[in-house]
Amino acid sequence: MTVRRDFKEPARCRPDLVIGREELFTSARDQLARGGSVLLHGPAGIGKSTVLRALAADYGDPARTVLRCSATESESHLPFLALADLFGLVLDEISDKLPAAQRTALESALTGRGESTLQRDGLALRLAVLSALRALAAERPVLLVADDLQWLDSASAELLGFAARRLGDTPVQLLCAVRTEGQEYDRHLRASPPDTLAVRLNPLSRAQVSALLDHRGYTDLPRSTMREIHRTSGGNPLFALELGRALGENPTPPRPGEPLPVPTSLRALVLSRLDLLSDDARRTLLVASAGARPTLALLHAAGRENAEAETAQAAELGLLATEPEGPAVRFAHPLISAALYAEAPVQERRAAHAALSTAASDPIERARNLALATTGTDPEVAARLAEAAALARDRGAPSVAASLGLLAARHTPPDGTPAPDERRLQAAEDAITAGEVDLARDVAREVLTRATVPADRIRAWEVVIEAAGQSLGEVDAVFPQALADAGDDPRLLALVHYRLAWRKLIVDGDFSEARQEAAHTAELAARGGDRRTELMALSFQASTETLMGHPNAPATIKRALKEPQDPYVACHHNGVGAARFRWLLMSDQLPEARSTITALLREARRRGMVESEVHFQRFLADTELRSGHCGRALDLSRESLRLARDSGIGLGASAMLASLAEASGGDVDRALALAREAADHAGEDGDQMYLSRALAALGHAQLVAGDAAGSVASLRRVRELELGLGITDPARGRWQGDLAEALVRVGEPGEAQDVIDVTREHALRLGRESVLAVLDRAEALVRAAHGDHEAALARLTSVQDRLAKLGYGLEEARAAFALARLRTRRPGPTSYDEAARLFRRCRALPWLRQVDAAAAEDPAGPAPVAAQPPAADALEGLAAMERQVAALVMEGATNREIAARLFISVKTVEATLTRVYRKLGIRSRVDIVRLAAGRHAK
Repeated sequence: MTVRRDFKEPARCRPDLVIGREELFTSARDQLARGGSVLLHGPAGIGKSTVLRALAADYGDPARTVLRCSATESESHLPFLALADLFGLVLDEISDKLPAAQRTALESALTGRGESTLQRDGLALRLAVLSALRALAAERPVLLVADDLQWLDSASAELLGFAARRLGDTPVQLLCAVRTEGQEYDRHLRASPPDTLAVRLNPLSRAQVSALLDHRGYTDLPRSTMREIHRTSGGNPLFALELGRALGENPTPPRPGEPLPVPTSLRALVLSRLDLLSDDARRTLLVASAGARPTLALLHAAGRENAEAETAQAAELGLLATEPEGPAVRFAHPLISAALYAEAPVQERRAAHAALSTAASDPIERARNLALATTGTDPEVAARLAEAAALARDRGAPSVAASLGLLAARHTPPDGTPAPDERRLQAAEDAITAGEVDLARDVAREVLTRATVPADRIRAWEVVIEAAGQSLGEVDAVFPQALADAGDDPRLLALVHYRLAWRKLIVDGDFSEARQEAAHTAELAARGGDRRTELMALSFQASTETLMGHPNAPATIKRALKEPQDPYVACHHNGVGAARFRWLLMSDQLPEARSTITALLREARRRGMVESEVHFQRFLADTELRSGHCGRALDLSRESLRLARDSGIGLGASAMLASLAEASGGDVDRALALAREAADHAGEDGDQMYLSRALAALGHAQLVAGDAAGSVASLRRVRELELGLGITDPARGRWQGDLAEALVRVGEPGEAQDVIDVTREHALRLGRESVLAVLDRAEALVRAAHGDHEAALARLTSVQDRLAKLGYGLEEARAAFALARLRTRRPGPTSYDEAARLFRRCRALPWLRQVDAAAAEDPAGPAPVAAQPPAADALEGLAAMERQVAALVMEGATNREIAARLFISVKTVEATLTRVYRKLGIRSRVDIVRLAAGRHAK
């Protein structure tokens, strides 16, 4: 018997249905595959029904009987309605398999004949539902899919709960969704089978909201608008989609500083209780919605004398959630504030802003409200807004500065000084700093339609070029126009030639030409008296010389470090600090490189320089990776990639470094996917420089994954690319040792030796000690391939010691691993203990798995490291929170530190550890650390 199914989607995971829910979907799908049940829960609009449908389509194949019900609020008073939905189609198939009393009671309940009730036929009905499920399960497994459990009629809910608690080993699974707030799902969980997994759907991140809107066709929204959609929706996918639709249909975008337009559908959803408020309480809430950080004191100062009573009334209605520890007034959901503001008449909004323009204590907030309370141009208002923008800039809030700058331009008279377009350009530059490149480009393009002053036009062209990021080939037509606008002014020409230097590097892939263009830019800037551009050009020249192994690099860095300095250049990702960091890193000065980049990252964050923060976080991850701190590098690289995806800046570079970190300390399959993603980004951008880095990461991941042939193919291409680019410093990508090792593995030791010889010549010239050590490790493998085992062993022992002294922990461990492997070819006992210890210290999980595999194949018998299952396997049976806590214990974190990292209480940490001990069959934290090496929490 096959029951007609309600879900017609193919039985597979539909990515469009689970955007931002991939890990959750996999966890629920695995629970179903193990024979368990799943209860999805979360607030309205969070995507429960979407995930439910996707899971049912993926898991409810024809080999199962799928029963479905979907309750609604308007029908929740009808008894047995859900039961009829579930069993209506199969009643004829199972009725003759039920005892007479049970059959009569069930038929009466489903058909409405006989006026069956729980009071009269309670036991018979309960047993009938249980028997019906068992009868269906005797034919094939049963999947019961129920959406919106909160609206289930009470009779059906009682009967299903009774059966669910008594199914035992009967192959009946429940896949349910219920609307809840907080922990309200407990009641529904108690009515589910004992093995039910409760899965809460949390709000989406900004990047996930962006991906969702992109998928639905809302692709032209600026990132600043996307940020507002995420803030206003609170990460709720339904709310975000409705806001995106309203923006797409609204020909007039909101003014800077104003909340987003809220569609009628959402207003009705969140403001249904607004009519219960008094008029005065509603006005008080409007003032709160107009303020950035409303407090009771602020509301009093704005003229709302009865703010306490009025906010208390709103809190009782669920509109406000007053903070328990402080005077802040917080809306229960950001959408309530936006909807309340959108619902108010324009004159009432302006009145609220006018009150706040004098009541707010912060000058930025006063200026913003003054602008929103004023119509038309007003020089005084414009001046106050410009001052507030400068203050926001100094505070490290460039996004706020950009918004205030655009408001200042709006209120500046056409003949004002500074002119409106000058203020717009400043706002565009602030937007660039904040990572809002779409907004910056749009503002600059608008200015270019009317600007006639060469300095203004060059400034606008700079923004357009900067907004292109790595895709400089897309703005090729800009450069001739910018050169024409610059005329013979050396100051303006320097600005254009600095961008041309970057184009020669990224698009043409010519390091030598880029270096010469940078040197020419520095000369032009010095003649024009533009110290900032001169320093940026010298920094670029120094970085280029460092990467290409030019002997002048140290001297150029010294020139760039001479006074006078510029604070902006000092902490910019293309400034002198970054150039010095690259030189330190490539010169094996890891501690100094780490301290340098840590200070730069701190300053970039303080200033709100988003693009610099993305790159500096990646640089720090690279430093930690070279030092052998794979867990730390993995955390940093993932955060850098998240920030890159969120801002749309440095995606290729961040994916490349994340790939290297995953291959060393995380998941090799993810490393391969990220490396290919990085290569795709570089190819799309026409970025030759990062294409070679991405392919080097791919080759490394392939080597770790055991695909030596693939690694050789990728790294041979890197060799060709870098030869064409003119890159001779092997410390730049450090791929040569991997290529030589892969060549040995595929039986090409001759080509491997050639790679080693050519690379060693450059490494000796530049004094790259760590590269020389890695090359010696690869040469030992070549010698072993030729049968000279004694020389290979001696070389590897020396290499391990040299790498340890240089602080390259992971490379040291790889040398120890190669040494252990080589010793297995000689008679006598061998051990992989040392390699395992070093990889464990580095948290290099993929390499530890290789050690386990090699030890298992050791003819002398498995080494102790393989005597127990790797922690990666041991932790698989733990829940997500349990895995995170266990991984942090392995890193040495205390319970209090774990609580702070995971935003949970110390008591929760202790309870979670107790469950971990029980599941793993261990007794203490020490036993966790003794596992093969643990698994770093993802």
